[in-house]
Amino acid sequence: MHSQFRGMGVAMVTPFHANGKVDFKSLEKLTRHLIRGNTDYLVVMGTTGESVTLEAEERRAVLDFILDINAGRLPVVFGMGGNHTAGILRNMEEMNWEGVDAILSVSPYYNKPTQTGIVAHYKALNEHTPRPIIMYNVPGRTSSNMLPETTLLLAEECRNIIAIKEASGNLEQCMDVIGHAPEDFLVISGDDSLVLPFLACGGDGVISVVGNAFPQEFSEMVHAGLDGDFDHARTIHYRLLHIIRQLFAEGNPAGVKRALKVLSITEEHVRLPLAPMSEAGSETLRDMIRESGLVALS
Repeated sequence: MHSQFRGMGVAMVTPFHANGKVDFKSLEKLTRHLIRGNTDYLVVMGTTGESVTLEAEERRAVLDFILDINAGRLPVVFGMGGNHTAGILRNMEEMNWEGVDAILSVSPYYNKPTQTGIVAHYKALNEHTPRPIIMYNVPGRTSSNMLPETTLLLAEECRNIIAIKEASGNLEQCMDVIGHAPEDFLVISGDDSLVLPFLACGGDGVISVVGNAFPQEFSEMVHAGLDGDFDHARTIHYRLLHIIRQLFAEGNPAGVKRALKVLSITEEHVRLPLAPMSEAGSETLRDMIRESGLVALS
């Protein structure tokens, strides 16, 4: 039923000018780059989009701009999560959801809720959501891991929760979810470097960071894995793996924004408290991209 979210989604960066304002010209360039690159769906205002540093009006402006450029060609997922359940419900009610196909909602952060609290949070969202929900488990950022039994309970009991983006980095945990989830519930990787084994275990794809820079190649790898052609998928995986690691060496999205600058798609500006990639890290990344042969660099 929700096969449009099977494959490679891209967690889009939000380009900025040096003065911190949203760079819509670069955002158009990025959106068209992703559409041409066989991206399966666009994820707007996730972690990689620096959503927590944008005001509500800016988040809406970015979404509307992407919807206009996309013109219905790809499904669009919008990030709406947080650690204040009632506030999320209010935002859901007040927002115009036209053109948005699903919501990516991160497990509550900072509060460090129990599993009972996480279940109650998502059940409240499930009861009031205007769009299908993709849950997002990323304990490295939330300090609270959604255990497999929590995910599976919500998958079984909440008709509006259709998937989870699993970014625990724990393949055993991912396998526990994949192996016992309802047939129509999608399990999506949130870790670019683990996508190949994730697909081999029966996962449904990825919401990717590296896909911002190399959508064509990463999409080809994901779909080869989904089709069972792991020889081909493995070749692409090892071609990109060292680049993926470097993208995260100094935090996300500083690394992928540097890659996008190397590719002349966006600038590398981020909003405080994030900082751009160091010169040493940037040079290493540029060398890796040049040596990979993925693009021609001078």
